[in-house]
Amino acid sequence: TACQCHSRKEEKMPRCSVRSRKLVFRSGQGQRPLSPLVSQFFHTFYDYLICFCFTALILKLLSVIYKLVQSDSYATKRDIYYNDPQLFGSQKTLDSILDDISCMLKVPRRSLHVFATSKGLISGDLCYLEEDGTKVDCSSSSTAVPVSSNVNGIRNIVSAAKFILIVEKDATFQRLLSDDFCTRLSPCIIITGKGVPDVNSRLMVRKLGDTLHVPVFALVDADPYGIEIMCIYKYGSRAMAFEAHSLTVPSVLWLGLLPSDIQRYRVPEETLIPFSQADESKLNSLRSRDYISCQPAWEREIETMQRLKQKAEIQSLASIAPHFLTRVYLPNKLRYGGWI
Repeated sequence: TACQCHSRKEEKMPRCSVRSRKLVFRSGQGQRPLSPLVSQFFHTFYDYLICFCFTALILKLLSVIYKLVQSDSYATKRDIYYNDPQLFGSQKTLDSILDDISCMLKVPRRSLHVFATSKGLISGDLCYLEEDGTKVDCSSSSTAVPVSSNVNGIRNIVSAAKFILIVEKDATFQRLLSDDFCTRLSPCIIITGKGVPDVNSRLMVRKLGDTLHVPVFALVDADPYGIEIMCIYKYGSRAMAFEAHSLTVPSVLWLGLLPSDIQRYRVPEETLIPFSQADESKLNSLRSRDYISCQPAWEREIETMQRLKQKAEIQSLASIAPHFLTRVYLPNKLRYGGWI
């Protein structure tokens, strides 16, 4: 079984093992997402109390999931946590165990009838119907719509968008909204997961990419963590490697901010941020991944960043001119193919 408790004769101590969902995963070649090797690796706990508590939490959550599936009803992760906060201890604990169960049963988390409240926002040339028939119009130029909590239930998607733009940070997303970016250049859709994206934001990008068949671009900071976030959309994350096949968009293109753009556009030196030790470690981690080494253009950009020992946020472009991002940088990039 995927989760088991047993004793080791030589130590007379209980051992609890649960299938790992993130320890090892194989990188795809070129445009293919990561392939998790979760069936061969296990987390093991030798402490009696931890083993007991872990098993109790899994059984409790399985009981909740069973009732939801039997009654064909749904609950958010927050709902489940606040029904028994003393048992779970923290929302993070519940989230982790829910992902372990999803991996153990080899089903997507949404099949467990448990949803997460979305943190992402979306705007642009897009209309669709929610599962309950509610019509959602994302075309307002001044406000954004929260990403649906039930992306799989979305239907009747209508859009004339020429491309989809993933925006790393909410501050940049709001700047694009205030400058009316979605209609100024050409019909498009912009979406943000507000940093590291939640599952619903990733599902939405995947669903729109599969439905509309238009280019998907990423606009992230020129730093190791921006690249990491872009890779989550494109290749998947270690924590959710077992669902990479349904959450990733392998065709994502890196539009900006490229490390080479720092010199190309003469971004003022005072807006650049020196590398920290954490940045160095993250960059070395990225360079060691197969999906980076198989893309020479990405490798060159990462080498440029490592050589400069500096990073730049998207907002640094405003130091060139207030509307440089939306009226010069992005239009030129999209018009003349400045992506990799």
